[in-house]
Order: sequence, then C-alpha cells, then structure tokens
Amino acid sequence: MTDLGMPTLIEVPELEACAALCAKLGLQFVELNMNLPEYQADSLDVGLLAELSGKYGIYYTIHLDENLNVSDFNTHVADAYTNTVRETIYIARKLQIPVLNMHLSKGVYFTLPHRKVFLFEEYLDHYLESMRLFRDKCEKMIGSGNIKICVENSSGYTAFQQQALALLLESPVFALTFDIGHNHCIGGTDEPVILQHRDRLCHFHFHDALAKKDHLPLGTGEIDLQKYLQMANQHASRIVLETKTVSGLRESADWMKSHFT
Repeated sequence: MTDLGMPTLIEVPELEACAALCAKLGLQFVELNMNLPEYQADSLDVGLLAELSGKYGIYYTIHLDENLNVSDFNTHVADAYTNTVRETIYIARKLQIPVLNMHLSKGVYFTLPHRKVFLFEEYLDHYLESMRLFRDKCEKMIGSGNIKICVENSSGYTAFQQQALALLLESPVFALTFDIGHNHCIGGTDEPVILQHRDRLCHFHFHDALAKKDHLPLGTGEIDLQKYLQMANQHASRIVLETKTVSGLRESADWMKSHFT
C-alpha cells in the first residue's frame, strides 16, 4: 500500500507532538516544512529526529522553502539557496529521507500595459543555464544516495518553467510531485505537463478543492479523488494529506482509511 503522510501544521509546531499525531492517525511519515523557523537546515536536530522516528515508527520527507530560487540574478542569493539544498541533502542522507519537495520559482516580472514580462523568460538562456548547473550540483551531492528531489506544481507551469522542468528531469535524482488541489484550482492546466513525464511521478500532495477554494479535507470538494488515488498507486507514490488544520487532517485520514485500503 502507498505510504501516507502529513504536513507540519501551525497548530502543532513541536516536533514530537507532530510525530505523535502522525503515528496516532496511522500515517507513515511527516513532511517537514522548511518555511517554518524550527525546520531550517541549521535548526534541525538530526539526533532528535532519528530518536522520534524510532519511537513513533515514522519517517520524514522535507518540503524545501517555497521561496527557493536557485536562478536569482544575484549570485549571492542563488548560492545561498543552493547551499541550503546542500545542507538539506546532507540531513536527508543521515536520516534516510527519500524525498525533498521543491517549487520552481517564477522569479520577478515587469507589468507592462497589456502583459506581464517574466525576467526568467526574457533572459531565458541565463535561467536555463542556472537550472542546468543546479541539476548537476544536486546529482553530485546526492551521488548514489536514494534521494529524489521532487518538483511540485503550484500556480501553473509557464513555458520557461516547463523547459526548466525537462532539464531537471534529465537527471535521475529529480522527479515529480503532483499537487492535485493546486492543479484543480487552475483548471487542470498543470496535469498535461505532469503526464508528459508520468514515469517520474513519485510524490503526491492530496487535498480536496472547490473552484478557487483549496486545501479542503478529502471528500469535501469536487476533485475526482479515486482517479488520482489510482494514479498514485500505479506509480507507487507517497501521498501527503496536505490540509492545514488538525481537524482537516483527521477528516482526510478517516476518508483515506475508508476509500484506500
């Protein structure tokens, strides 16, 4: 059966309470969110993480900072993000963490009278070269380790992001996260991009949605959840029940128990 996990929640900031909740709900892993101060690479206590993993019979994945921008035109900023990924890979190797989840930044755009101009699109060669260098550095850092950096869809892939995604996926250390709620809220436009690379799917973020209302408990929206459960199962992908509250997480865990056994 596909492993199920939970995100770190604002309501449960303490690591042990989070691990205990994960075990209580019958889930297998916690996705540590590096947007939160307590889950920064220089704040994570590897010894404590290992201890709690053994105590509660769970493991971890990591959601990298959503602001991660390894293509920033300021090389000091880009290097800082790359170094953060390097530190996180080191932690992942120590704890046998299988997945690092990341977003692709769209960067800065200029608003003209009739359109937006994304600077990564305007300076496409520079952007793609930075992604190629990042890919190669990650491949070298991970080496023979069993770690995948999974790129998550969010607000719709632009043409330049699709090119970057294809570049990253040339490396075996990169894979895909399919966030079904994000996809639903933009009219399903990310799904064809993901399905072009369906053989690289290995991680899902599951939450229900209604039109523009996202991150709902499973079974309370309009997404065809069975369709995506089947897809996750076909690709032996992990699933994060990515609701934002404890009550929503419990509701989603109960839904999964009754629909996915």
